[in-house]
Amino acid sequence: MRFLRHSLSGLFLLCLTLGLLAYAGHTVYAAVETRINAEPDVPERRERVFAVNVIEATPQTITPILTAFGEVESRRRLELRAKSGGTLVALADAFEEGGQVSAGQILAQVDPADAQSTLDRAESDLLDADAETREAARALALAKDELKAAEDQAELRERAFQRQKDLEERGVGTAATVETAELAAAQARQTVLSSRQALAQAEARVDQATNRLARARIASAEAQRRMEDTEIIAKFSGTLADVTVVEGGVVNANEQLGMLIDPDALEVAFRVSTAQYSRLLDEDGALIKAPVTVRMDAFDLALSTTATINRDSAAVGEGQTGRLLFALMDRPNGMKPGDFVTVDIEEPALSNVVRLPATALGSDGQVLVVDADGRLDAVKVNLLRRQGDDVLVQGIDLNGQHVVAGRSPLLGKGIKVRVLNDDRFSESTEDSAMLELSEDRRAKLIAFVESNSEMPEAVKTQLLGQLTQTQVSESTVKRLERRMGG
Repeated sequence: MRFLRHSLSGLFLLCLTLGLLAYAGHTVYAAVETRINAEPDVPERRERVFAVNVIEATPQTITPILTAFGEVESRRRLELRAKSGGTLVALADAFEEGGQVSAGQILAQVDPADAQSTLDRAESDLLDADAETREAARALALAKDELKAAEDQAELRERAFQRQKDLEERGVGTAATVETAELAAAQARQTVLSSRQALAQAEARVDQATNRLARARIASAEAQRRMEDTEIIAKFSGTLADVTVVEGGVVNANEQLGMLIDPDALEVAFRVSTAQYSRLLDEDGALIKAPVTVRMDAFDLALSTTATINRDSAAVGEGQTGRLLFALMDRPNGMKPGDFVTVDIEEPALSNVVRLPATALGSDGQVLVVDADGRLDAVKVNLLRRQGDDVLVQGIDLNGQHVVAGRSPLLGKGIKVRVLNDDRFSESTEDSAMLELSEDRRAKLIAFVESNSEMPEAVKTQLLGQLTQTQVSESTVKRLERRMGG
């Protein structure tokens, strides 16, 4: 009986265990099936709102500024070279690096001894040639007189010969007398011929004397120039540079002694791209006389002056691109040739353009604008110029729009935004509730705003105006309390 009782008890416990396991398995199976077949319970998610700053697009007329870099050059410079070799016997006191000289001032002189000797000989030869010319003129006058006397004598002899022939024909004269008269006439004619030959020689002597006098004058003028070449004279007032000689030194012909620079005739040479150059042309294709500002920044010192574009280079130059322009400077203002400067050129004014931050323009040529519902919309614009951190654009639907100042990859068309710097969008972009503040809480917030020295005055005025209202935006209160540490 005991064995049977124990056996039935064990069988009962086994059946109970199996039943519980089966029930547990069924419960797990039913729960899994219900979980799989049940619709997911997705909580309702709130749309994310991004905070942005906007700029109101206002078309206006703007003068673009083209920035380039150039070098200051002198429009008048003169290489001081020795035209003749020799020893430098004199140097001006101002003949040194940076020396100021005036026009016509004698800067240096090469030993003039040899040039002076040559000049003296040339002047002596000139005197001899002048004397020879006068003597030849007197000889010519005498030759003319001798010719006149010989012609008169020949004429007398010829009349005597004719008279003797008449006498012979009338039977009064003799043949011997006629022959004697004829011989005398022939001799007279021979004398005339000799006189003419002497006159021709006298005329040739005059021509030779004239040529000799001309050569003597040329030699004298050349000697005078060589004498003057021993002196180096400043052609204009300016400053000396690259001085390489001292008094007593020996120089060769055509050796450079220094450089004379006019510090008041300066210009700046700068290179621009071909596209930028095309914007500086008028309707006829000629370069405009655009005003230019020349700046040179040297540590804490900034030098600046005005200039005007006056010409461009005739050729691009080997290995170069763009165009080389030159602008005539009005005043040096401390600038020197060789200075590296920044050049700001005023281009022709553009009308109906909008100035925006460069961060507002996307790579697709579009800007994002905020509509009345606080959502973003894309507007296509035409980029005209880049001006430092700004851009100048034109767009058909851009007038009066509120453009997002800084784009990011999170912003796009249709996204809801909250404008930070424009109260006109506060109602449409903020979903926070309005709170009624207690007097104590309101006083703490006003005291915090008034005591904050880092907050701009405009923001302070705006916040104080909101805090004095009966109801204040919950987001504004929370933001201030977070900064207070509350």
